[in-house]
Amino acid sequence: MTTTAILSALGEEQQGLLERLQHSEKSNHAGRDFWRGELHGQPVVLALSRIGKVAAATTATALIEHFGAGRIVFTGVAGGVGEGVQVGDVVVADEFIQHDMDASPIFPRYEVPLYGKTRFACDAGLSRLLLQASRAGLDSLALPSRTLLHHGLVASGDRFVSGARESHTLRSSLQQGGHEVLAVEMEGAAVAQVCFDYGVPFAAVRTISDRADDTAHVDFPVFVRDVASLYAQEIVRHFLGLLPKR
Repeated sequence: MTTTAILSALGEEQQGLLERLQHSEKSNHAGRDFWRGELHGQPVVLALSRIGKVAAATTATALIEHFGAGRIVFTGVAGGVGEGVQVGDVVVADEFIQHDMDASPIFPRYEVPLYGKTRFACDAGLSRLLLQASRAGLDSLALPSRTLLHHGLVASGDRFVSGARESHTLRSSLQQGGHEVLAVEMEGAAVAQVCFDYGVPFAAVRTISDRADDTAHVDFPVFVRDVASLYAQEIVRHFLGLLPKR
């Protein structure tokens, strides 16, 4: 069976999954802890990407090279920047872009040098399953009807976007380049690029913890613990249930 790697940036985002991991075996590699085991009938490796693109790329590479992960799924939180993307909503990414990538004038702004690409796509089939699992997971939690599920472009960068002016500037700059972004975070684009390099399917789901504005820091740990972690548990449960058993 294909081993599924489940990544999160923060321990609180993954605590519920770790508590449910069966036949757990912990190991340390590249200065990181990894947990092998079985989750909802599927072989998995749980790991924390840590925060930022370089750390996330290192973790993703280790999962592929050392642990033989055949697919990677990222679950965590993000700031909402797109129209109608509100706190408590869920975003399943279809592509990632690095909002702080700028090698101009040698290369166009946002283009990753020597790739000829500004966006790295998530695996279409895996993303469809993650969308289906997200709908089922949200339904199982009996959330308020205002909770929405979005699917689209997510931006990553090595900066916690936490000001209304900064958020507006970031979104406007990306729009001018033809990139309509739903959410912003700090790891996904790096993992997407590593998975592109290795040909490993990648998908990502993010719970919106804030609007990437001046209130972005308010009760963030509480939201991650009490809301995002519950979303992750249910979405991952349904997602693993959709994967083939052999």
